[in-house]
Amino acid sequence: MPVEPQPSPARGILSEPPSWSAGVLAGVKHGFFGRAGGVSTGIYASLNAGTGSQDDPAAVAENRRRIAAAFNAPATHLVGVHQVHSPDAVFIDAPWSGERPKADALVTTKPGLVISVLTADCTPVLLADADARVIGAAHAGWKGALGGVLESVVRVMRECGATKIAAAIGPTIHQPSYEVGPEFEARFVEKHSQFARYFAPGAGDRRLFDLPAFCADQLRALGLTQIETLPLDTYVLPEALHSHRYSVHQKWADYGRNCAAIAL
Repeated sequence: MPVEPQPSPARGILSEPPSWSAGVLAGVKHGFFGRAGGVSTGIYASLNAGTGSQDDPAAVAENRRRIAAAFNAPATHLVGVHQVHSPDAVFIDAPWSGERPKADALVTTKPGLVISVLTADCTPVLLADADARVIGAAHAGWKGALGGVLESVVRVMRECGATKIAAAIGPTIHQPSYEVGPEFEARFVEKHSQFARYFAPGAGDRRLFDLPAFCADQLRALGLTQIETLPLDTYVLPEALHSHRYSVHQKWADYGRNCAAIAL
């Protein structure tokens, strides 16, 4: 897969801003948006969708409007949750009327509603049962993935009638870039001894964690068979994707957010 974002072949999505797409989700409109196609400048250049960042709010609003327009939707219909690294998933059938709920995944059956998650190294997962017309989006950082956010989003989708769910794992930090300490590995091994297989030796006592593989296997354990992982490491592609870890290593004051979005 090319590094530069490409126009998504998903049904009905426009080519701007450019995005990556997944073949397993070809039956629904979706896109994994990185840095390209926005109006932000400096460390946020150029498509920063993060309302929680310190970027110019007007620039973020325009970036989000452009993402919504890629789905032929108004900006108000690009919706997400207040992400808190939880295992929680919620159902949505209309734009939030007040504050966004604190959760890390959302599900809808409402056509025209663009559900989304924001990431900058954590794993974005988009899910769909194209026949049942049920879609989901999950923000799976290590804490949410270990805690069960993927189980939650699949459960809510099945409660809505989904029976054959396909899932795409978008741009995220990959194992060669995800160095952690032994105490991090211990959290996973304490939950299940077999989780040790997601860690490889690093320098000294450091370990390298395979977050996308962990997420993919969690989905398989839930009975999903159509799973696609995009080979895009956020840390090693700073020109194309926002990365929190890269920004820390560069001593930047803040960082932008990538947007993963899906709609019926």
